[in-house]
Amino acid sequence: MTNINVKGLMTIGPLGNNEKEIRKSFSFLRNLKDRVNSKYPEVEITELSMGMSGDYEIAVEEGATLIRVGTALFGARNYK
Repeated sequence: MTNINVKGLMTIGPLGNNEKEIRKSFSFLRNLKDRVNSKYPEVEITELSMGMSGDYEIAVEEGATLIRVGTALFGARNYK
């Protein structure tokens, strides 16, 4: 597609506190980025958006370039 320029991939880790499963999902996305860049060098994926307030440290360790930490900054949302 000539008018679309993909620069990154995004994931949200699995719910819960299982660090092994969270790390596995972030590692999978990093490996996917590497495979895409190897197979399609013209795409050049540079960004990995992964990790939220509860798991951003793991995401950074696994190569995140963007994290989402709204809850850490602004507190929990009230959905009432």
